[in-house]
Amino acid sequence: MRPSSRRSRLGLALIAPAVLALAGCVGTTSTGAAEAPSASASSSASAAFPVTVTGANGPVTLQAAPEQIVVMGPSATETLFAIGAGPQVEAVDDNSNYPAQAPKTKLSAFQPNAEAVAGYTPDLVVVSNDANGLVASLTKLKIPVLVLPAPKNLDDAYEQMRTLGKVTGHADDAEKVVTTTKDRIAKAIASVPASAKGKKVYHELDQTFYSVTSTTFIGTVYAQLGLTNIADAAKDAAASGGYPKLSPEYVVTAAPDLIVLADTKCCQQNAASLAKRPGFAALPAVTKGAVLAADDDIASRWGPRIADFTEAVAAELQKLA
Repeated sequence: MRPSSRRSRLGLALIAPAVLALAGCVGTTSTGAAEAPSASASSSASAAFPVTVTGANGPVTLQAAPEQIVVMGPSATETLFAIGAGPQVEAVDDNSNYPAQAPKTKLSAFQPNAEAVAGYTPDLVVVSNDANGLVASLTKLKIPVLVLPAPKNLDDAYEQMRTLGKVTGHADDAEKVVTTTKDRIAKAIASVPASAKGKKVYHELDQTFYSVTSTTFIGTVYAQLGLTNIADAAKDAAASGGYPKLSPEYVVTAAPDLIVLADTKCCQQNAASLAKRPGFAALPAVTKGAVLAADDDIASRWGPRIADFTEAVAAELQKLA
């Protein structure tokens, strides 16, 4: 969710991004517990084909359920495993690090090589963006490609989950994941005290002060929680595509009530290191202990784990009541 390489954690396009949840060669519950697909589910999946779904690259038709899927985007990887399509995934890109059972490779989603992807003999390739003319190259090889870019909001993310469920023969499982995710997020939003509504939030992508505005996917989550995003007023908010680079002075002047550090893994940032920055120790978020050290990946993707992120932010807001 930031320019160039900084977007890698976003799964791809903001990037990222996470999309949200999942496990092994089977589906998972919202708590990560494995669920084996039933025989009746397999039968229904077979009956659902041929099927046509629509991605950013237009309609994609599959005559049968894909058995060797290559995924180029962490959010799609998380979602496929969450809906029980893990056994159908043959390979994932180098940033798809969740769940642990995902068959991670050296494939790059940012600079993809069509020949390398085709080497896995996929019957479906799911990508978050069409870099290096990947879609055209794979289409020439008669390999179906589904482009699912970073969603604009939660509803778009849910629709992507449904699309992945339909194209893999797991439509019912996907709907269950969508319902669970929506319910958890709705409860998190409802738990935010009225007194916390309108509080100012600063979302940090790295220690050079790249942030996100309300026009980004993660930004819309903050809006749903009733927060005021300090990045929205930045001079280059629009020109940056929603990922402006703020300055420490800007953040200090804005005096955020809540700070979300989405750079704990990449850049080892935490509440203690934040407080050592000039002027930051006096910020409302720091003095009140409202600093969320988020998991970079969860805070940058749009799979089922977006519910985890929303719940974590809501918990911090409850401290401000």
